[in-house]
Amino acid sequence: MNRKLVVSSSPHVRSIESTQSIMVDVLIALFPVALVSVFLFGYRALLLMAITVFTAMVTEAIWLRRRNIFGDGSAAVTGLLLAMVLPPTLPWWMALIGAVAAIIVGKQVYGGLGHNIFNPALVGRAILFVSWGSSMGGNIWPGPKLFQFGANLAAVTGATPLANQEEALAVTFSQLITGNVAGCLGETSALAIILGAFWLFSKKHIDWRIPVGYLGTVFVMGTFFGGGFYHGHLSTGLFHLLAGGVLLGALFMATDLVTSPVTTTGRLIFGIGCGVITMLVRLFGTFPEGVTFAILIMNALTPVIDNFTVPRAFGEVRRGA
Repeated sequence: MNRKLVVSSSPHVRSIESTQSIMVDVLIALFPVALVSVFLFGYRALLLMAITVFTAMVTEAIWLRRRNIFGDGSAAVTGLLLAMVLPPTLPWWMALIGAVAAIIVGKQVYGGLGHNIFNPALVGRAILFVSWGSSMGGNIWPGPKLFQFGANLAAVTGATPLANQEEALAVTFSQLITGNVAGCLGETSALAIILGAFWLFSKKHIDWRIPVGYLGTVFVMGTFFGGGFYHGHLSTGLFHLLAGGVLLGALFMATDLVTSPVTTTGRLIFGIGCGVITMLVRLFGTFPEGVTFAILIMNALTPVIDNFTVPRAFGEVRRGA
C-alpha cells in the first residue's frame, strides 16, 4: 500500500539550493571585483587572492579532516573576501596568517558554518590590523591609470582618499566609480562591486534592507555631518558612499546570512547600526575607515536585535492581558 501522507520532522519547506550553490553564486558575484583588482594592481592582486583562498580552503579541510578542500565553498568565499579587504602590498605571509585566523578564530572555534558569530573574513582582517597596523593602513599601493596594466610594476605608494582632505579632493567621482584610486583590492571600483551585487540580488541571496539601511545612513550622515569638504554637502555624502570599503561591506559583508539578523525589521536596524558606527569612526575616530569595526560590533549585537524584533506567534496572548 502506497503511503499518501508522510509525516516527518521539520523543515517541511525545501529548496533545491544548497550551501555550496549559494557559495558558488557569491564567488561569481565577486568575480567582477576580483577581475578589476587584477587589472588595477596586476600580479600582486592575483597572488594575494590565490594565497588567501587556497590557505582558507586547506585550513578548513585540515580542521575538518576532509580530503575535498573545496567542501561547501564557504572557505573559498572567506578567503576571497579577506583578499578583497587587504592592501596589494601586504606581505604574502601576513595574508596566509590572516586566512588561517579567519577560518579557525572566526569560524571553526564556534562550531563551523552556521554557528559563527562574526564575519570570518573581517575577523581575519581585524587580527592583521591589530598585529601589523602599519602594513594594513596608511600608504598603500594605488592603482595605475586605466589600460596601462604594465604600469603596475612602477607604481608608487600613496594614501587612500579617506586618509585626509587633500587626498580626497585629489580624486574624482569617475575615479571612485572605476577604481583608479588607492585602496584595498576590493574597495576601489564601485562599479564592479555593484555589478556583482546585482547577481546576488537576482538570486535572492541578500535582503535589500541591510544595504539600504547601511548605505542610506552613510549618505545622510556624510551629507549633514561631513562638513561639505568634498565640493558641497551632497557631494560629500556621495563621496563617503564610494570611497573606502562601504559598498563592499554593505553588499557582501554585512549581508552574510549567518551573522546578520533573521527578521526583516532586525535587518534594517542592523544596516542602520553599521552605517552609524562607520560614520562615527570616520568623522570622529582616529582611523580613516570604520567598516570592519561597524560590522563586527553589529554582528555581536545580532542576537539582541533578533530577540527584540522577532514577531509574536499567531494567537499569542501577552501576560497580564
